Amino acid sequence: MQKITFALFFGNRGFFPGELIADARAELTEAVSKAGYDYIMMEESETRYGAVETIEEGKKFARFLDQNRGKYQGVILCLPNFGDENGACVALRDAGVPILVQAYPDEEGKMDFAHRRDAMCGKIAMCNVLRQCGIKYTLLKPFTIHPSSDEFQAQIQTFAGICRVVNGMKRYNLGSIGARTTAFKTVRIDEIGMQRAGVNVETFDLGEVFRRMRAVPQDRIEAKATEYLKITRFDFPMEKLHNIARLGAVVDDLIAEYDLNGIALRCWNEFQLEFGIAPCMVLGELNERGIAASCEVDITNTLMMQALALAGNTPSMLLDINNNYRDDPDKCILFHCGPVPISLMEGKGTTIEHKMFVKSYGEGSGVGVNQGVLRRGKVSFGSMKTENGKICAYLGCGELTRDPIEPEFFGTGSILAAKGMDDVLDYIGKNGYRHHMAVAPEHVCDAAEEALSNYLGYEVKRF
Repeated sequence: MQKITFALFFGNRGFFPGELIADARAELTEAVSKAGYDYIMMEESETRYGAVETIEEGKKFARFLDQNRGKYQGVILCLPNFGDENGACVALRDAGVPILVQAYPDEEGKMDFAHRRDAMCGKIAMCNVLRQCGIKYTLLKPFTIHPSSDEFQAQIQTFAGICRVVNGMKRYNLGSIGARTTAFKTVRIDEIGMQRAGVNVETFDLGEVFRRMRAVPQDRIEAKATEYLKITRFDFPMEKLHNIARLGAVVDDLIAEYDLNGIALRCWNEFQLEFGIAPCMVLGELNERGIAASCEVDITNTLMMQALALAGNTPSMLLDINNNYRDDPDKCILFHCGPVPISLMEGKGTTIEHKMFVKSYGEGSGVGVNQGVLRRGKVSFGSMKTENGKICAYLGCGELTRDPIEPEFFGTGSILAAKGMDDVLDYIGKNGYRHHMAVAPEHVCDAAEEALSNYLGYEVKRF
């Protein structure tokens, strides 16, 4: 996952005491380091107190950002006091990254003219002028916050997630491997609409993939097979694992050759008829590496998987919204055959045959499902589609529970519990979303929503 470095900006107004800026420089850098991130900031000697309070000083900060282009992924705009809006706008109009506006709180007992900050008022004014200038920015609650507080540590983590999503997806290169399965019109997309949103789609015919698979040298096959045995218990003829490894090697080559950030794969029925495998294991291993990989050529949900993965700095997975759970309107069963990253499972999986392929094509036709137990706990979920030239999404938070599923249940499944789940399902049905849902650990919807809607321009519904 991406390393995040913040550029630190300090605002000031001339009649406020300079020691406020000196304290802020020390407190903010300590907070960023404590959160586990790097920072850059303009030398204190460059301006009065190392802050920006004039247009000329704003130009200096803009030059500082330009000289460090590519070294920072977000800006923290720190307001120890009211702060000058004009200098800030000049400084940040070409920053090109998310901007978190942070304002110090005033303290009881320090409301006299010598100590009062007025940063709350200044933050409102700053946001007003940034908006006038078309500069996008982020606000997180509470509205005023001290950098040394635990709440600000949480804000830094959320803002880092926003920066990872924006920087990871504003220019996104996605590989569509194989045509959309004829029976699945549900995953149709608008490629031109995606291109205008910064998402380029490269398509690859399965005929080329199969040609490459047959040409993979034996040493690469063996090396790839060894990697897969780290994530699964395999009790089938090694020829099957070698065929899975052939596919994995070819996908790795396509990712490298075309600089792909993620892939969507046509997973049936050609792989079963030509090689007797299911590609689930390949997808799970890619997801574990942080390369979003979806099955059934669900291109837009590769994007949602990537957004949630970047927001939480963790692998993600794509699951079917598959079954009701008894008569509980706040629960449903999520399932997929076996493309789950190993870190989101409770230990190794076990390779099985895909029961649907066995039923359709006979024994030995679908080896490669890495079946296991999903890790329980807090999760974020969502889905994407294209409509009317735009990328649209929904997001929500819930929990994967330990509620039991019948032991005969095929594949890797779990119970999703989310308050108002029936409303989510109703929204999915009414608004034409897929039967797929991207899922990632922890509650990272705040970061994903802010990045997708505010900075990337997607239409987002939040539950």
